[in-house]
Amino acid sequence: MENSAIYVRERGNLRRVSDIVLAQPKPVSSCRRTNPFVLRKENFIFTYNAEGSLRYTTKSLFDITLLFVADNIHHVDSLVGFPDQIGDRLFAAAEENRVFLNADISSKALQLFSDAYGEMVLGSLCLRNRFPLLHERMDEIKTFQSLKCLDLFGCRLGDDHEIFQHLTSSSSLASSLMQLSIGGNRLSDVGLQRFTAPIRMLRKGLDCLQLLDVSYNPISVRALRYITCFPKLENLDVSGTSVKLGTGLKTTIWDLLGLIYSEKSLDRFDHSRCKTEGWAEQVVNQWETNNSQMPKLKKIDESRTSALHFFGRQKFVRDVLNAAPLVCESEEEAQRERLHFFRPAANSHIPEKQTPSTTNQQGKPSWHNIKKRQRQSERCDSSRQSPPTKRLPSSALTAEDLDLLNNY
Repeated sequence: MENSAIYVRERGNLRRVSDIVLAQPKPVSSCRRTNPFVLRKENFIFTYNAEGSLRYTTKSLFDITLLFVADNIHHVDSLVGFPDQIGDRLFAAAEENRVFLNADISSKALQLFSDAYGEMVLGSLCLRNRFPLLHERMDEIKTFQSLKCLDLFGCRLGDDHEIFQHLTSSSSLASSLMQLSIGGNRLSDVGLQRFTAPIRMLRKGLDCLQLLDVSYNPISVRALRYITCFPKLENLDVSGTSVKLGTGLKTTIWDLLGLIYSEKSLDRFDHSRCKTEGWAEQVVNQWETNNSQMPKLKKIDESRTSALHFFGRQKFVRDVLNAAPLVCESEEEAQRERLHFFRPAANSHIPEKQTPSTTNQQGKPSWHNIKKRQRQSERCDSSRQSPPTKRLPSSALTAEDLDLLNNY
């Protein structure tokens, strides 16, 4: 096979391919295998009959071909058009051969399957408090373009992580992602502004997002206006942030997003609802298991050790890996700080806006207060008829957006 030519038929034309190097067959331990006329063991199925005698049957040509393609999956150009049943078996064969653990070809192989089968490869991904896995397999995770649910809670993303740019730049995720959890990532107002800047400026990206979890991040009420760029947002979790519950907050979120406060915790924000589901579920588990079982690094030379200590890289990596995930102190505290908002149904009762305080009205004439209350009641009546539309900025770009754009 090493010296033979390879021919490929495409659209009825036969051409010779000279730059493809096929995977070498697995090494054999038996001396009889040195004879080229002896059939390869992997092409047979060995079983025992009722008498205990060894018997073997040949594998089907389809199974032999399937294993051959799985070994050389990095040479396949496209799987678009192949039936789902063949794609499933081919993915399982590649997974069994541990193809997706090879960092050199895993990204290309996963991209190949994702382009052809989309959501079936992986429709939901949960990386909750698994930040080492996210950082180690970032290139492979970017290939999952048809996710509906993505949980990145407690992944220590900060304000400038590359995953934010991927979420807003991927055209496939813009039409598929419906649930996103980025809580517990030390995301500030500036980080949320940067994350939503491409969506607010270009008017595209994450068009189908319905659920957003930004809990346990140091964000304030000021950052809520950045979330108005998600047109189909129906559920929002701002628990554990600098946002404090009050009538003013309820009014602000209703005016900006058309959401109302939920007195009870919403089951939609239960992290158990987002699980890793799809063909690649076991692949993600293999990545995590393989990273945990990696042998300890060899001792590095003194010069490199001194350089790492000088630049502080070694301490930084050690602190990141040893950092504990961000969690609530107790279930009681978590239950008390739940701030869940949802979009009401068309026929449901809409809470009234906060009325002005009586202290501001004491010095004014009574007729003035009566007219003011009448105007407020008219506004409330009009708000009950139809939910308010999201406020659009007066201009396409605000001054803060221009400053942010100039920083790129």
